[in-house]
Amino acid sequence: MANDKVAELVGLLSPDSPSEWVSNLWNKYHYQRAEKLSEWAEVDKYIFATDTTTTSNSSNPWTHNTTIPKLTQIRDNLHANYLSSLFPNDKWLTWMAYSRESAVKEKAKTITSYMENKTREGGFRDTVSSLLYDYIDKGVCFSIPTFEARYKQGQNGQKVASFIGPKLCRISPYDIVFNPLASSFQNTHKVVRSMATVGELKKLAATNPDHSFWTPALEQHELKQLASQTYSIDDWQKAEQYSVDGFGSLREYYQSNSVEILEFYGDYHDAETGELHLNRMITVVDRTIMVRNEEIPSYDGRDMIEMVGWRKRPDNLWAMGPLDNLVGMQYMLDHYLNMGANALDLKVMPPKKIIGDVEEFVWEPNGEIHIDENGDVQELAQQFGDVFAVKDMIQELEARMEMYAGAPREAMGIRTPGEKTAFEVQTLENASGRIFGEKIAQFEIFLEKNLNNMLEVSHRNMDYTDTIRVVDDDYGAVQFMEITKEDITADGILRPIGARHFAQKAQELQNLVGIFNSPLGQMIAPHTSSVAMSKFVEDVVDLRGYNMFQENIAIQEQQETASLAQQAEEDVAVAGQMSEEEAMMGAL
Repeated sequence: MANDKVAELVGLLSPDSPSEWVSNLWNKYHYQRAEKLSEWAEVDKYIFATDTTTTSNSSNPWTHNTTIPKLTQIRDNLHANYLSSLFPNDKWLTWMAYSRESAVKEKAKTITSYMENKTREGGFRDTVSSLLYDYIDKGVCFSIPTFEARYKQGQNGQKVASFIGPKLCRISPYDIVFNPLASSFQNTHKVVRSMATVGELKKLAATNPDHSFWTPALEQHELKQLASQTYSIDDWQKAEQYSVDGFGSLREYYQSNSVEILEFYGDYHDAETGELHLNRMITVVDRTIMVRNEEIPSYDGRDMIEMVGWRKRPDNLWAMGPLDNLVGMQYMLDHYLNMGANALDLKVMPPKKIIGDVEEFVWEPNGEIHIDENGDVQELAQQFGDVFAVKDMIQELEARMEMYAGAPREAMGIRTPGEKTAFEVQTLENASGRIFGEKIAQFEIFLEKNLNNMLEVSHRNMDYTDTIRVVDDDYGAVQFMEITKEDITADGILRPIGARHFAQKAQELQNLVGIFNSPLGQMIAPHTSSVAMSKFVEDVVDLRGYNMFQENIAIQEQQETASLAQQAEEDVAVAGQMSEEEAMMGAL
């Protein structure tokens, strides 16, 4: 009877063909990156360490276990500078048209206003912040766009839309696998893992007709949940073929309220039929049930998962992060610090050599020690002449770690020696930040792909008229704009060049100031247009809307001021003359 039970349970757990090879793909690539996962774990331990007991420094023999949070500081500095460079102001998004019709000003304004509204309301900046942490900590980050519709209950009981539009979603580097030897990330298949509760999937199936396929899958999942309570632990141990990540056993997984989802994106060859399937999206639940196998719904048939790596490898898509090479230096920092602290302890409180019969004593000022005629107590003095050199070694290591991570030194408040003019400071800052600029440029290209994917997702799903709130550039007035699918249909791309535009304009202004503060500026001054210069300053410092610069406006205002002053003098003179005449008439 027990054997029959096991046979029935094995039949219940047996995967269908697509589920089997999708699960095998996940296991294959997941186990292949075990070394990478170990590296990530070590970096995380140092980032979030409060002492050395949880890091590789725990094996050192020192009594002190203090850690210098240098990796944490570099991580936070890089994140803050990356984020401020990506979003220096509200004008970080532009539209680049590929046709005359798409270049119309109103079309460009409509598209940028729509995406600015959706990125602001959809938490785009917070998602980018999380992606930047992956970019720094793991060296890679992954994202995918989704279309979300959220509603709230109105006062009259009707549903009111709180947000409808595209959103950028982060994929944890732990939850995606692919062929790391592929020529590019776009040319490899991918498997994405996620966890959801039964209640979440039931709600999704009930509220979204496109996700009705979850209903039969959940029914089978509930059968397995029931089996987990019916069969004994011994039956499960005999029937188990694998375990689900994050759960001790398959039985524990089915007894939980969670559902594991594996999603395959890419091309595959069906060995049974010999057919090649292109651009497919397969969803597997519990690693045994295929609930969806359909064409990827993008316009070009490709998946919309995007990836960017910090330090790219020539033949491996798993890139390195800025902190990976610094773990050993962090080990040395903590080693030197605690070694120096131990040495100072030995210098201040050295071990004592006790000779002969000595009564128990307390080592303290004015303390008494009772010894016999042959007894003695001596300090074992040691030479610690180099103990204070540890401080210099630590400072040098910290400076090197900043440099190796590509942190912009001048911009981060680290001043290099020597007197400099403002022009020289800007030049040195740009030169020292080239690594930083290159890494943030890589991330901007990644964001550019995501923004255009979000626009496509919105275009595919927009079958309604959306109303967005925008602020007029010229007058700062709040306007409400109605957007239709036709309004965001255009030939072109969105580009997040706010950081590059901001840095370029700042450099141009600094260069111009440097030129006009030099003798060269006096030579070219007669040939310089003050009207064009005012337009340049207005554009660089973003003063549009204030109407501050107008052609010869100062002369007009001076004339008006002089006219008003003259009029006031005449009024005073007339008033004085009238007072004299009134006085004379009163005297008569």
